[in-house]
Amino acid sequence: MKLGLIGAGRIGAVHGRTISTRIPDARIVRIADPMVDAARSLARELGIPDAGPDAGAVFEDPAVDAVLICSSTDVHPDQVIAAARAGKHIFCEKPVDLDLHRLDEVLGVVRRAGVKLQVGFNRRFDPDFARLREVIAAGGIGIPEILRITSRDPAPPPARYVAVSGGMFLDMTVHDLDMARFLLADEVVELHVTAAVLVDPDIGAAGDVDTAILSLRFAGGAVGAIDNSRRAAYGYDQRAEVLGSTGMVMNRNHGPHGVTTADAAGIHDPLPHDFFMTRYLVSYEAEIRAFVEAVGGDTPPPVDGEDARRALVLGLAAKRSVATGATVRPDSIDN
Repeated sequence: MKLGLIGAGRIGAVHGRTISTRIPDARIVRIADPMVDAARSLARELGIPDAGPDAGAVFEDPAVDAVLICSSTDVHPDQVIAAARAGKHIFCEKPVDLDLHRLDEVLGVVRRAGVKLQVGFNRRFDPDFARLREVIAAGGIGIPEILRITSRDPAPPPARYVAVSGGMFLDMTVHDLDMARFLLADEVVELHVTAAVLVDPDIGAAGDVDTAILSLRFAGGAVGAIDNSRRAAYGYDQRAEVLGSTGMVMNRNHGPHGVTTADAAGIHDPLPHDFFMTRYLVSYEAEIRAFVEAVGGDTPPPVDGEDARRALVLGLAAKRSVATGATVRPDSIDN
């Protein structure tokens, strides 16, 4: 399968290297990035013949079967539309768009074009979270009753990033909201948020929060809680637990190694990874492999545009709950 890569930055480079070294059923034939030096540098590293600034050249290339859109968020919707109209299957990093009406327009174009769209909710492909889902789906803990997700970044992003990212609920919590749906295979019907600015006052000045607890109620009756912080002094904290009628399943943090040392001072484990790029590296490979298999096998992608829409709705509901102090039903969200 011949792929075009749009975006040669941090995540584009990860996907490019993964495909070139670990996915034999696909190869990248073109790279585009307006930062042309980055595109050409990555192309030289990976032995890719064509690289330039123009994404349109990738969409117009008849040799390209599918594209990976790893560009800046603001150009995602236009690039997804261009790729769909060119008949290319699409992998797009999240978010496809931050505006619900615009997202619906984009998804409509994709449906009419008859191409596949997979969205980059990579945590579904992490072996730990995937195993949690398998246990729950197999009835290993009976009927799910309580979900808990902890997601804490090592350090806050710059306030200038928060101003354009859609805020914490759309750039960070959205992964946890997608994970809640994924683990329980159920939809959130009520959501309430308690939030504060406790980490960085500049984030508050930018109109956002940096600390939050979300309370969830699911259609099937289960309840859940997500706790988020933009700062964890000990590293990148990523855990989940689900209590069911007959048992419990949980995962633990990952560190750079799994060795425990015991001495007279205490029991010592390594701190968690300090960044999502190291914690979730395996998941990035797995999601691209799944995309290639979906296109090659003509099967539905495992995370599609509807999943992106439902996660966005939940993120918008969280923002509304903070703004109003009220419990919000996601089905009331119309942007």
